[in-house]
Amino acid sequence: MNLKASGTNALLRLVLPLLVLNAVLTFGNDWPGIGVVFEPRLSVELLAGAVLLLLWTRWRGVVSLRVLSMLGGLVLVLVLLRYVEVTVPALLGRPVSLYWDGRHGWQVLRMATMDMPVWQLTGSGLFVLAGGALLFVLLRLQIVALSEGFRRCATSRGLVLALIAPVLFWFAQPWVGRDTRSLFAEPVSVAVYRAGTQLRDALAPGRSAALLGPSPVFSGNLNALGGVDVILIFSEAYGAVTFDDAEIAVSLKPSRQLLAQALSDSGRGVVSARVLSPTFGGASWLAHSALLSGIDTRDPGSYDVLLTTDRPTLVSHFAGHGYRTVALMPGLQRPWPEGAYYGFSRYADVDAIGYPGPAFGYWRIPDQAALALLHAQELAQPVSGRSPRFVVFPTVSSHAPFRPVPPYVGDWDAVQGVSAYSPEMLDKALAEPVSWSDPLPAYLQSMRYSFEWLSGYMRERAASGSLIIVIGDHQPIAAVSGRGASWEVPVHVFSADAALLARFERAGFRAGLGEDAALLGGMPDLTRILLSVFNDSSDDRGDYSGGAPSPIQR
Repeated sequence: MNLKASGTNALLRLVLPLLVLNAVLTFGNDWPGIGVVFEPRLSVELLAGAVLLLLWTRWRGVVSLRVLSMLGGLVLVLVLLRYVEVTVPALLGRPVSLYWDGRHGWQVLRMATMDMPVWQLTGSGLFVLAGGALLFVLLRLQIVALSEGFRRCATSRGLVLALIAPVLFWFAQPWVGRDTRSLFAEPVSVAVYRAGTQLRDALAPGRSAALLGPSPVFSGNLNALGGVDVILIFSEAYGAVTFDDAEIAVSLKPSRQLLAQALSDSGRGVVSARVLSPTFGGASWLAHSALLSGIDTRDPGSYDVLLTTDRPTLVSHFAGHGYRTVALMPGLQRPWPEGAYYGFSRYADVDAIGYPGPAFGYWRIPDQAALALLHAQELAQPVSGRSPRFVVFPTVSSHAPFRPVPPYVGDWDAVQGVSAYSPEMLDKALAEPVSWSDPLPAYLQSMRYSFEWLSGYMRERAASGSLIIVIGDHQPIAAVSGRGASWEVPVHVFSADAALLARFERAGFRAGLGEDAALLGGMPDLTRILLSVFNDSSDDRGDYSGGAPSPIQR
């Protein structure tokens, strides 16, 4: 009787550490924030590890504290990886990539902490370290208790069977045809293996090169443009959610109406469509390269391989037809030798733009000021007295976390100077709170600013003959877009040339700012459409689609 009671008590003492360890290895994200929520699922890693610990304990007796401490450290690493695995996709809307997120993680950290005072940054660092140490102590205590419970338990054979049965069931999923996601949390080790496999593939040029596929045919002319300036604006985080989400659409409706009125007042029409971005919530350069090269860059290795080739691009195509090509890159804050692939006539990074005003947060230069300076430097002179320009402008002011948002300045001459933004304007913008857990208000504010400066440019500066293409680079982070959002982005074409807009409409675009825009495929499909529309050898009554669209896999 006493032996039975002793065995029962030992078994009960196993329950608490098993529950605690299972909880810290199976939690999910408390969307849309960065907190965690505990979920009633099983950890395959814990069950398998518990079986090994039980067998070792029954074989060797007492496990040394050194070994138990090492196990505590291992579990701590798994917990931290679990947090990254469930939090980053919830924020960005895409899985973690060692290849992309690993190399740019420090920049995200710098962007998120640059406005924190030293004391707060130091305090946060100490808090994280103390929290990690406390978590390690807790985990180690649970593992010690588990080991001691295994040593005292008299029913080891039955316990082994109870622990190993769910593990075997998990491994048997492909054969039993059961979806066990509600029963088991995805093992962290599986996610790490998957990320490592992607990293291996990305660093194997021979393997990735085969994924590039053929480039579009860049042999046509640009005569349909009539020698006008072409400005391609990649609008940061401008996604289809701005139409598809009712709350966001209503909030941005006045800003879209402002833009529509500015286009009408300046004698321009607009046609719109949608395309699939190769990325979501970040990694904007994948979208830029996909459109400029016509190559599918959804695979993380394709982009780097592409930059090592001499594949043609829209940049080289325009340059070959007498255009001066300009990259306006206010977000580029470090040397970018890889950019030589595109062959722009001029790279205007954050230092070469010539902005003399105050820095608005991490991204420093407001989009309006960057475009105003570019216009004065490259576009102010009538095109009849110079070579036409092909400008690529990725914006930054609507980049996550969408703060600070610069104020719009009505005087486009003043915005280029030192005193365009008063200290009060800067202080007000910098004082606005940054929230990664509730970024929607800031996102809406940043998009209103984007529509405002774009409307102002149409009214105040843009040459009447210029062709302006505005395309979202990707959807905003999932904390804004919501769960399961598409990877679609809007694309708008502004022009006073009705015949040119008609060519776009025959390619699938629709008149207006995109309320009923059609999905035309991926960004490489849009590249082919642009090449076809710009080439006046096509019959005006013909097909401008540029060939069959690539498969849509979102």
